[in-house]
Amino acid sequence: MKYIILSILLFFIAQSAYAEEFEVGQKNKQFTQQKMTIKKGDSVKFINEDPFFHNVFSLSEVQSFDLGSYPKGEFKSVTFDKPGTVEVECAIHPNMHMTIEVKE
Repeated sequence: MKYIILSILLFFIAQSAYAEEFEVGQKNKQFTQQKMTIKKGDSVKFINEDPFFHNVFSLSEVQSFDLGSYPKGEFKSVTFDKPGTVEVECAIHPNMHMTIEVKE
């Protein structure tokens, strides 16, 4: 039994060791990337580079989140734990859209 538990722990440690963090800026009322591809377990840091607030969110079935409003110079991150397509928007600026493709 303890070998099974140890194997499971090593699996999760190995998986998190390979996770990457990507950065997407919010500048001029746009995301700095319109589309990106990441792997399951990776995270994306959304950095506000505009002199006003942004509120990044997704209602996608694969990954829904709402980061809340935050000002210039601050950032918030999301870890993507399921494969699929995630549509990301800003609740304050309706023309801000991007797509994140999460691969297995």
